[in-house]
Amino acid sequence: MTRRPLARSDLPVDTTALARFLIGKLVVRELPEGVVSGRIVETEAYVVGDAAGHGYRGMTRRNRSLFLERGHAYVYLAYGSSYMLNVSSEAEGIGAGVLIRALEPREGVPIMQANRNIMRLRDLARGPGRLAAALRIDPSLDGRDLCRQGPLWLAGAEEEAGEIGQSIRIGISKEAERPLRFYLRGNPFVSGPGSLNG
Repeated sequence: MTRRPLARSDLPVDTTALARFLIGKLVVRELPEGVVSGRIVETEAYVVGDAAGHGYRGMTRRNRSLFLERGHAYVYLAYGSSYMLNVSSEAEGIGAGVLIRALEPREGVPIMQANRNIMRLRDLARGPGRLAAALRIDPSLDGRDLCRQGPLWLAGAEEEAGEIGQSIRIGISKEAERPLRFYLRGNPFVSGPGSLNG
């Protein structure tokens, strides 16, 4: 399929605006056995000054990719078991970003199924840890420029996103009531409890 990377100039600088903007866009992963891609159907914003964000206490060796100019990958290990894919936001030197929470699989479904060792389409990339496993995202991709074709990049939408819902974030304890989660209403690949997905 012919598609182009998102231009950095198209990405909103503001973290919340970027989280909404990314709904409907594509994550593309180029693997030795083929291309895997998914439509972004759920994101969470971790804004400037957010106590739940990894950039809250400043730059460290672990989180330095979060402080890159908007449109770079920040990949980290959560709970010692699952990698998470984030997109850096704001200007260079400011630690904020957007967590990609769920994808609707588009290309390379058999590759995703092999990576996850499951067959059910709905569960391949519904949740941030699952999607990272399905796309074989690991720390080697940390800091990658997502606005440039390569092993991992962002592409424009194939279609209109549809109606975007907004809710509180999932699975955090600090600043948990902030409505910084965005999702595609009615999409079966969105994660989280039904009470948040109305």
